[in-house]
Amino acid sequence: MHFPNDLTFYVELALEVLLAFTLAYCVILERRLAAVRKGQEGLSRTIGELNMAISGAGASLRALKSAAGEAAQTLDERLKRARLHIDELSVLTVSGERIAQRMEGAAASPRVAREIPDMPLPSTSILSRLERAVQ
Repeated sequence: MHFPNDLTFYVELALEVLLAFTLAYCVILERRLAAVRKGQEGLSRTIGELNMAISGAGASLRALKSAAGEAAQTLDERLKRARLHIDELSVLTVSGERIAQRMEGAAASPRVAREIPDMPLPSTSILSRLERAVQ
């Protein structure tokens, strides 16, 4: 009749051992969960910092886009003025070439010297405009 009591004793002993393992596992699990919570808080802070950095980068990008637009507009204005100066310089060059050809023709043919009145050249007004633009 000792057998049933011994069996009960061993079953209770096995249950106590299993409960001890369960308790130890719960302690280990609690520590891991605490570490996960700490990591979660750190991750939350990191995400907040990342959001702030993204906002700052967006503002910088908008400022850069604005500055690039202003630079493009300034460059366009300068190119327009440069093209106008190119046109005026080509007119001056053609006019100078014609004057040089006339002078060569006059030097080649012997003519009676006559007095040439002091009249301003047509290019004088263009040159004065160029000088004002450069200043």
